[in-house]
Amino acid sequence: MASLLDLEQGPRLCIEEVRIAGHVQPIVLRSYRPASDGTVLPIVLYFHGGGFTHGTLDDADIAAATIARDTPAWVVSVGYSLAPHFPFPAAPEDGYRAAQWAVAHARGQRADPQRIGVAGHDAGGNLATCVAAIARDRGDIRMSAQVLLAPLLDPSMTRVADERKVLCPDLELSECARCYRAYLPNPSQRLHPYAAPLESRRLHGLPPALIASAEHDLLHIEAEKYAAELISAGVPTEVTRHCKASHHALAAHPDALADVVAFFRKRLARTK
Repeated sequence: MASLLDLEQGPRLCIEEVRIAGHVQPIVLRSYRPASDGTVLPIVLYFHGGGFTHGTLDDADIAAATIARDTPAWVVSVGYSLAPHFPFPAAPEDGYRAAQWAVAHARGQRADPQRIGVAGHDAGGNLATCVAAIARDRGDIRMSAQVLLAPLLDPSMTRVADERKVLCPDLELSECARCYRAYLPNPSQRLHPYAAPLESRRLHGLPPALIASAEHDLLHIEAEKYAAELISAGVPTEVTRHCKASHHALAAHPDALADVVAFFRKRLARTK
């Protein structure tokens, strides 16, 4: 697929899809690139939500297009493999293959493989920080920034808000538990640092982070706890709780996306 999209403001975006080899099956990437004015763009990988078991590239469209247009950046939205048919580690390994593909094709997209960010919502937030950890550990890709929007970070689900104190949550804990069971069928996987970031004792060396939580989200506690853990590990971290926002709505929340753009503009700026 190839198309040109005019948004309300800003440059026209070229949107294309490509199929690449994933960890266990082919996956689809959707590329968002502003019309070229000669500027070398940073790269942002974006991971949609859906609790590891559902969700599509279309769910990421607003966030991916906004980041591409307003940063500006070459955004690669990742159609990773979904559980239960493809449980852990398929999704984070797909994400890492997407990062490798983006680095290999950066020159043709007038993009800079030394300025890469990762971002995601819900399960995509988990994948974003886990792909950053994989890149750190394998050493062949350098990530410069990570953004997590209402992320799922704790398969143990022991760091959730009191349901009596959160107004009208739109994600039930029972649904979240079902998703984790599908994604992590082996109980020992629930402690793996590439699946359970909050259990990791190796957060040092991860890229600077922006974590956005939502007031009406039972999982805002674990997001903010992860921010505290990153800070303790020496990772420059910003955290914002968005009032009157819900878990699912945060993926397209205007204020949250404005923060994302400002963070990437700062962290992925070209150094002279």
